[in-house]
Amino acid sequence: MKSETSTTPRAGWASQRERSSLRLLRLMRWVALAAGRRVSRALLHPIVLYFLLAAGDVRRHSRAYLDRALGRKAGWRDVYRHLFTFAATLLDRVYLLRGRFDEFEVEASGVEIVMQPFANGEGVLACGAHLGSFEALRMIGHDHGVRVAMIMYEDNARLINATLAAIAPNATLHTIALGRVDAMLSLRRWLDDGGVAGMLADRTLPGPSQRSKSVTLPFLGAPARFPDGPFRVAAMLRRKVVFMAGIYRGGRKYELRFAELADFGAAVADRDAAVRAAVERYVTTLESLCREAPYNWFNFYDFWADADADTSERTAS
Repeated sequence: MKSETSTTPRAGWASQRERSSLRLLRLMRWVALAAGRRVSRALLHPIVLYFLLAAGDVRRHSRAYLDRALGRKAGWRDVYRHLFTFAATLLDRVYLLRGRFDEFEVEASGVEIVMQPFANGEGVLACGAHLGSFEALRMIGHDHGVRVAMIMYEDNARLINATLAAIAPNATLHTIALGRVDAMLSLRRWLDDGGVAGMLADRTLPGPSQRSKSVTLPFLGAPARFPDGPFRVAAMLRRKVVFMAGIYRGGRKYELRFAELADFGAAVADRDAAVRAAVERYVTTLESLCREAPYNWFNFYDFWADADADTSERTAS
């Protein structure tokens, strides 16, 4: 794969600050628990229809992505299904975070990739995406006794914790906040104790970084930018890194998918090359799943804009 790197990702999504109404989330929690999952899901239809008609940017970006993932022009029904899948996974967070796993049917493939290190008392770094439901991965912890933590930046950690308090006040979600002095020590300790530490790797972050670059790679037919920071962390800690996804299959069904991306347990002669290869495998795996389960990817912004801007700047110069 041909790629280009940059140390100053624009992260166009960051300029569109993700808004979360805690009052609305509390209302969703009340409806979900009082009415039950079947009635609550029925109420999603008018909500999704409203956003389909009113949220022009979301509708436009959904259609642009679906055109690529489906390999054809996406219609209104496709966009509606995309938004409904997103809304359904949000609703299911209420039940998953409250530990009501009996509400769901779950299949898992590749789980041995995660379980094998635990047999040796080792933890695993898992790289996911805004694909399906991360909370669905808590089910593997429930079934196999695996402790799962989420790695995220401090601003996102505060938002997640506030959202969690609104949805499931008594639930526990361990987070490891990057950007803090003790972040790497906390992460190393969590892994040494045999836990899974997961982070999402399909969005670049704003501002320059000495430890992380963005890598431009072909994705669904056009160049797109991906951060290599998660894989540099894995290389620095000399850990195995796996791809993870909780794919929503409709109704009560989820599929947990795992695939090995890299094993940095042994010293490598060229760390940069090894990291780049891991990013390429991540992007290839993500692209395959976007084509297999296109309505599960939830990045409602112009994902390719930064790479397009880079191309325009190089052409102009």
